[in-house]
Formats: sequence, structure tokens, C-alpha cells
Amino acid sequence: MLALKITAIILGVLFTLCGVVWAMAYRNNQTDTHALQAQVLNNTSRHIDAVVDFSTLENLPEPVKRYFYHVLRDGQPYITQTRLKQTGALKVSPTAKNWSSFEALYLAKANPAAFLWDAKISLFPGCHIRVRDSFVHGVGAGHIALLSALAIGEESNKPALNSGAFYRYLAEAVWHPTSLLPESGVIWLPRDQNQAVARMADFGLSISLTFRFNDVGEIISIYTEDRFGKFGDHYRQYPWEGSFRHYQTVDDVKIPTEAEVGWHLPEGFWLFWKAKIQQATFE
Repeated sequence: MLALKITAIILGVLFTLCGVVWAMAYRNNQTDTHALQAQVLNNTSRHIDAVVDFSTLENLPEPVKRYFYHVLRDGQPYITQTRLKQTGALKVSPTAKNWSSFEALYLAKANPAAFLWDAKISLFPGCHIRVRDSFVHGVGAGHIALLSALAIGEESNKPALNSGAFYRYLAEAVWHPTSLLPESGVIWLPRDQNQAVARMADFGLSISLTFRFNDVGEIISIYTEDRFGKFGDHYRQYPWEGSFRHYQTVDDVKIPTEAEVGWHLPEGFWLFWKAKIQQATFE
């Protein structure tokens, strides 16, 4: 009996210590997340105190003009801050058979470009990982924490990662479309009546992304062959493609409420991410 009591006490102490360690790690992870949110939202070294002026769009490619006429309103203020709540699913590897569901907060600002994607991804009942992807001051970063507490992966400020994060920012600017205006640093080049190439250069990075538009004026897909992604332990360039649909109006701005993204790998297309916008707010 005494041995059982001692064993129970030892197990109780161990469980308590594990709980304390987890609580401290969770609090530290939350503190880091809040600090990163503040970095994104306070990323205002270059202000645009302006309103949308359709008269400045005349020299843009036709599908790009059609897009801005459709999704924006002449005279509306530039979007300085975007906050989205997303739900969706992802496949953690090209060979995965099952999807892992997630809930995420997405924050973005322009001039200079910055974003944060903070997602809680369910692995199986009772177990999740917290993933933070960000791009601030030209630095891309990723952080993975088991149960939103214990760090199991972290990387930042590598040239391929920085470039890949900048590509993501440009593609996801469909959710804050004033960031795609020339005044926000985007150079538009014509391709045909339904395609145009967007170029951005900042932070010592230069990227180009092909946007495809429908006849209504909506961006329906993006494509590049030049984005870096991490596959195993190495960064490699593979064609990267995303699609957007189901546009809705939020505060006089039309944005897509569903999106999918994937990689064209040698073994085939890997659709790895799909999401729906549950809530959007702009400032």
C-alpha cells in the first residue's frame, strides 16, 4: 500500500510539473504571437493617405482595369489593415490521403507589405499544432508548436523563405485589393484579354505573378513557376497555382470567400490548402 501511495504521489508531481511546463510554454507562444500581430499592424513606415481614383487606371491592362472597377469604389479610402477569419483544410504532404482541418486568423497591411497567418490545425481528436507564417520588413518566418505550446519547428530570414512569403503576400492581396494598385508598388504588365502579370520589388526581393481574370472582372487564379517551397529539408522551385471564387461584398470591397492553392510537382498536382473566409474586416 505504501509503495502504491508513493507511486501515486510521484505521478501526481510529474503530471503537475508537466502541466506547469505546458502552461508556461503556451503563455510564451501566445506572447510571441501577440508581439508578431503588433509588428504587422504597426508596420506603417510608409503611409498611403489616399483614396481610390479610377482616373489613374487608364494605362493599366484591360483585365486589370476591369478588376478594379468591379471590386472597388471610386473615391473609397485605401485599405490599411485587413483581418480575416478562415476555416479550411490542408494536406500535410503530397502523399497524405486525409485532410487536416484548421481555423486561422489572417492579418495583412500594405506599404510596406506584411502579413501573419496564425492557424490551429487539428491532427486528430485532442491533438493540434499551431502554425504561424509571417512576412514583416521583408523577413519571412514560420513557427510550429505542438498543442500551441511546445515548439517543434521554426525558421526565418532565409532568402528562399523570404521570397516565398513575398509571393504569398502578393497572391493573397485579392483579400485587400487596394494593395494591388500601382500606388501600392505593383507594376502591371499585359498578357492577353484575361491575363496580366503583377510585379513587385521591395526589401531586395523581386517577384512576378500571373493573374487570370474572368469576364466579370474577378481574379479567378494566380500562377508562377518561380516560387520557392520547402520540400523535405530543402527549398525548391516548382510551379505554384491558386484559385479564387464566390466573391462577396464587404464594406464596399468585393473579395473572394473561397480559395485553393497547390504545387505542380513532378509526380502530379498537390492541392494542399483550401479555405473559406468566415469573417472579414477592413480599416
